[in-house]
Amino acid sequence: MFTGLVQDVGTIEQHRVMPAGRELRVRCGYDDLADGESIAINGACLTVREHGPGWFTAAAVSTTLERTTIGEWRSGRRVNLERAMQAGDRFGGHLVLGHVDGVASVAEIESQGDARLVSLLLPDGLSELMIPHGSLTVDGVSLTVNELPAPNVVQLSLIEYTLSHTTLGELRNGQHVHVEGDVIGKYVRRMLAPHQGGFDAPSSLHAQD
Repeated sequence: MFTGLVQDVGTIEQHRVMPAGRELRVRCGYDDLADGESIAINGACLTVREHGPGWFTAAAVSTTLERTTIGEWRSGRRVNLERAMQAGDRFGGHLVLGHVDGVASVAEIESQGDARLVSLLLPDGLSELMIPHGSLTVDGVSLTVNELPAPNVVQLSLIEYTLSHTTLGELRNGQHVHVEGDVIGKYVRRMLAPHQGGFDAPSSLHAQD
């Protein structure tokens, strides 16, 4: 379980292809990780395989690569990091599972005062979970839905703190990002499905490997 509040921005130091997927070595600010613990990398929950002062490795299997952008990552890429919650932690974001629902693309970026408005084109099946001022996780960052300007499009308003403390300040038009819908909305939709013609919820990715 995560909150979508990014704790650190790491850097992919190495990546190598493995028979079952891809292994990443990530440079980070953590020096107290434990082998086997969960960590969200750009919103995808992965498992720490090995670690040392300021670095760790994690692996993504083939299924994960098919459903995320991890297969496109190269050395030097910056990524948002968050360790799993502990009992008693402050809950400052929203419930984030680290199960990527799909890959969205940046459709438009514009400035408005001290905020940056980012519109995302969502994959099929996610727009039904969006409500104005509801929650959405983008590359592991808990964000608030600003508007729903068009079908399958969600607009987000990014403040300066978010832009400077996560990788979202580096977004460009056409860029692909991980998105995870609000888990509460998923359960509500699932419970209502039998009364709405049997609409099925999208399959989510539990990317922990």
